[in-house]
Amino acid sequence: MPSPCSITPHLPNPARVTGAYLQALLHAALARGVTHDALAAAVGLAADALDPLPATLPTARYIALLDAGARLANDPFFGLHVGEQVRPATYSAYGLLLLACSSFGHAMALTQRYESLAHDLGRSRLGIEGPQAQYEWISRYPDATRHLAESVYAGIAVFGSWMAGRPLLPQAMRFRHADPGHGHDEYRRVLGSAPTFDAPRHCAAFDVALLDMPVPNADPSLYPVLHQHAEGLLAQRVLVADGIVARVTAALTPRLPDGQARLAPVAAELGLSARTLQRKLAEAGSSFQQVLDGVRFALAQDYLRRRELGLADVAFLLGFQDQSAFTHAFREWSGINPGAWRAQAA
Repeated sequence: MPSPCSITPHLPNPARVTGAYLQALLHAALARGVTHDALAAAVGLAADALDPLPATLPTARYIALLDAGARLANDPFFGLHVGEQVRPATYSAYGLLLLACSSFGHAMALTQRYESLAHDLGRSRLGIEGPQAQYEWISRYPDATRHLAESVYAGIAVFGSWMAGRPLLPQAMRFRHADPGHGHDEYRRVLGSAPTFDAPRHCAAFDVALLDMPVPNADPSLYPVLHQHAEGLLAQRVLVADGIVARVTAALTPRLPDGQARLAPVAAELGLSARTLQRKLAEAGSSFQQVLDGVRFALAQDYLRRRELGLADVAFLLGFQDQSAFTHAFREWSGINPGAWRAQAA
């Protein structure tokens, strides 16, 4: 079994969800009487934007649809109910790959590698703490409503239990957001336990022995073909990003220490107007701020591994006005402060 490992999430571009991942949201809305047209209108999309199902959708649109579905359905647990609609196909190519895994630890390790094939909403991280395994999900959108994280964990719970052929109950479930103040029975029904709230991170804890548990009815003979397919799709994602996003990334990097990592000068360097650059990035499913955050986060990880650089030095090299602004941004990207990240990396 491949050993589960902790990974640091990156900020990929273009940021989007697949139509297959969106399908669970649409099914949950329809089950509550909310049509595709009503959802589209609520977030300013064209009437036919959701039917037929789009191949991909920008992540910001998906989050808006998640909130609109909760509001239109008058459902305070819409995120949980979206997660209940998860099927193997929800996770695109790697959903089928998980069904061919030798164990649940193997499946979790592959989830960390291939999660971006389904969405760019956040990244999973698995760690071992004594007798417990900790499955953490780090959102790219920490300011999104609780429906986002709850939909992700409900989907994991439903899919994991389906793979096991029995309920997989966490020993503990923790969410960063506040307690809604009611509905703990609904959390128990969908997630298997009542969460604690206002936690430092989104995390589900379970017995580490689960990692060695075989996946019932797995077909390992399919694994090589499915794995090759997933690797091919992952490579295609890199090629898609190797366009306007890559050009902006290259232009931003040397500008950071001088405080010139701004839209107007970058657009001028690329021979574009600011408006044209924004449009091209939007067409790639990204934005100037997303690319800037991605560049800063990637460089921050490299700088933090260099022990000779203090946190104030790192903040300066990334173009932040002060160390506190850098600390706040890094916590949003990774879920922890830069000092703690440096200690873990060491």
